[in-house]
Order: sequence, then structure tokens, then C-alpha cells
Amino acid sequence: MSHSAKERPRVSVLVAVRDSQESLDAALATVARQTMREWECVVVDDGSRRAVRVPEEERFRLLRSEPFGVAEARNRGLELCRGEYVAVLDADDLMHRDRLRRQTAALDAHPEWVGVGSHVRYFPRAELGDGMREYERWLNSMRTAACVRRDAWIEMPVGHPTLMLRADALRRAGGWRDRGWPEDWDLFLRLVVEAGGDVGVVPRKLLAWRLRGGSLSRSGGAFSIEAFQRCRAAFLASSFLAAHEDYVLWGYGRTGRKLAGELRRHGKRFSHVVEVHPRRLGKRIHGAPVVPPEELRVLRPRRLVVSVAGAEARAQIRAALAELKLDEGRDFVCAA
Repeated sequence: MSHSAKERPRVSVLVAVRDSQESLDAALATVARQTMREWECVVVDDGSRRAVRVPEEERFRLLRSEPFGVAEARNRGLELCRGEYVAVLDADDLMHRDRLRRQTAALDAHPEWVGVGSHVRYFPRAELGDGMREYERWLNSMRTAACVRRDAWIEMPVGHPTLMLRADALRRAGGWRDRGWPEDWDLFLRLVVEAGGDVGVVPRKLLAWRLRGGSLSRSGGAFSIEAFQRCRAAFLASSFLAAHEDYVLWGYGRTGRKLAGELRRHGKRFSHVVEVHPRRLGKRIHGAPVVPPEELRVLRPRRLVVSVAGAEARAQIRAALAELKLDEGRDFVCAA
């Protein structure tokens, strides 16, 4: 089916690019071969040193811009998007030919969702270290909107370049912004935590996610461990802990210490620390007693933040808290 410039497309594919013509050509080729035809592709050239080229086909639209950065570049492109849905694509990634069709069908079938992601496959596989393999496995373990919401505080549980979002919800959220932490997780938390929306998952590998040594997902101040903790703490303080000055912290390892430090900047302090390390039990940290997990039966915390890394450890903690009739999302969150 042809798509004239006057018709409103179902989906706007939004791509921000700077100095990546070769990989952009490959990415846009995967847009052109989509089995669904009711799309447009808005490409924002964010100040490339050499002018970016797009296919000479009416559904591809190019906006040239000063180098404002990826968040502002996407927002400028969003102004041109005419689709009901906006599909994010990074300039060096590749889409499965059925991505737009499957994700559009999922959003049509779930009007309660503000967006939908998919599973991923990193490439080239030779550059895939143990940490990224674990992250890929975690992303691909997400199968429902409930899973995505449950793990929202751990890290972004759906790959940003897999997202297809409702354009009106994206605009209401204010688009992307640069706060000195990951702009993709920031947007996700605004949509899911602040606005109360749900993001679903098409449990198929619809995106090939390129690993590159200089990519923002692997380097840069906004994607440092400290930046992730600042983002996590800011949203916890303004939502889950908004009505509470104190909370119980489970885990005072490296992750828990950093998170607690950031939460103190927002006026949130732990009243107790839950630990299993025998040398910490019975002591005090910042004046708060360190107690074993079984003490939670007595404490019955109103707000509990679990800051323990590792899926297996979190599963054990979740099981223990379920036995105490503590509800995840209402009484506790896993945030590590």
C-alpha cells in the first residue's frame, strides 16, 4: 500500500543521528523493508560534520539541526511526527521486518498501554561481555507489563530503542529531557511511575542492538553508576517515598550505600537496615539499627527499599516478603 504525504501514518519512526551515515543507511534499510507500510520515518541530523542523507522516498523526512544533543534532537523530531504511534530507533541499530506490525497490533489490542517494547539481540556477539549478556537475559525475561512495572526501579527493563509509544502520551510527558542521567530511563519513569501508565512487551527479538565502544549506553557521565543512582533516588523520593521521611533499607553493600546517600539529599533517611551479614548485625549505621530479615515481622515497615543486586537474590527476598504479606509496589520496591 502506498502512503501519500497527505495521509496520516499509523507510526512515525524517529531517528536521531550524528556522524553515523554508514550505520544509518543500514538502519533505514530495515525501516524500508517493514511488512507494515503505514509509516513515516523522521530523521534528525543533530549537527553532523557531513550532511546526513536519507532515502529519496516520500515517507522519509529529514530535519537538519544544530548539535543540541540526543534528547533535544528527538524532541525536535517529535514535533514533525504525524503518527498515532512513535517508534524509537537508534541510528546504528537494526529492526526486524515485522517490528512495526507486531508492536502496532499490540498497542491496538491494549489501549491501556502507553507503549510497548520488545526483546533484543546484541551484536556483534564477539564484543558481548558477561555483564551485557546478563543484561540481555534480564531484558528478554520481561514478558508482561506487570513484569516491566515490577522491575522499573532496577534499571530500564525494556530497551529504549525497542519502544513504540503513543504519541499523545509521549507529548504529555514532555518528551525527552537532559537531567544529567539516562534520558531514556528518565522518560520511562515519567511515563510509568509519575503518569501511572503501563508499558507492555512483545516477547520476540524485534531489534538488533549494536554494541559500540563509544556509544552512550556504555560510556559518558549521564550513564555512569552515580548518574543511575541519582535518577533512581530522585524518582523514589518524589513517588514511592513522597509521603514518608524514613524507610527501611534492605542491603548496605556498595549499591545500597550509594542509593541511601542520594536519598539523603532528598531528605529521606533509613530508620533500619536489614542485613544478613553477621558482622553488621547488632550495629548501627548513621544511627539506624542493623537487623536481620526476620525482624521485619515486628517492624512491619510502611516503606521498604530493597537494594540488593542479582536476580537470584531478589527472587529470594521477594519470596520472603510475600510470606510476610508485603505487597511489591505498595509496601516495598526492588531498587538495585
